[in-house]
Amino acid sequence: MSRSDPTNLQPFVDRLLARSVLTPDEIQAILALPVHPVEVRGQTDFVQVNEKTSCACFIASGMVARFGETRDGQRQITAFHIPGDMVDLNSVVRPIAVGGLTTLCNTTILEVPHTAIRALAVRYPAVAEAFWRDTMLDAAILMQWVVNVGKQRAKTRLAHIFCEMAIRLGGDRQILQEYDFPVSQERLAEAAGMTGVHVNRSLKALREEGLVTVKRYSVKIHDWQRLAQTGEFEADYLVADTGTDRRARLLAGD
Repeated sequence: MSRSDPTNLQPFVDRLLARSVLTPDEIQAILALPVHPVEVRGQTDFVQVNEKTSCACFIASGMVARFGETRDGQRQITAFHIPGDMVDLNSVVRPIAVGGLTTLCNTTILEVPHTAIRALAVRYPAVAEAFWRDTMLDAAILMQWVVNVGKQRAKTRLAHIFCEMAIRLGGDRQILQEYDFPVSQERLAEAAGMTGVHVNRSLKALREEGLVTVKRYSVKIHDWQRLAQTGEFEADYLVADTGTDRRARLLAGD
């Protein structure tokens, strides 16, 4: 199976390896997990809030938003998920969706059975720990979003989101100055806790200040430092930290 194979879990392994040390056998065991590819059209809810689930969903391509809803149907997006993310790994231990999942564009999902993930975690404790660290990253992102949406002004909220996505989409390679962003203003408003009109005005202000231009499905950052300052953005919560120096030395024979 090649890295370009759409059913390959290698991007998920790469994400895990950014924060954990795994042996070749452990890596191969993850790559051998059974998957079921599903093509989902854009703007489709494929997991409902409080739905009972039997698999975790890996994003092979496309983009997904996690959301909650009020009783009258208003949505709050709580995360954007990108290729390489296992968006609901936490569902393995609690198979009830605490948030719904919707596609933002045509997306390929790989469904991975909970039973297979649990068996893998039991057999390889280090893999279970790597999964744990992965869910901790999701929790750190959520915490930042809560503060951003709950306490920041409009321009700051949007600038923070654009900075976060520039780093996450760049992976461990670079901060992307330009990237695809298939998120409508309506969805961006749901993520930032703003009205569509307010989002439009704030995007215009950011553009006129020479910080960022957001066109249909793309973001172009003109001044990273000023955009990060406007968004009160610090990337520490996204920085890879394996926290496993001792295991790395043991595996290296030191």
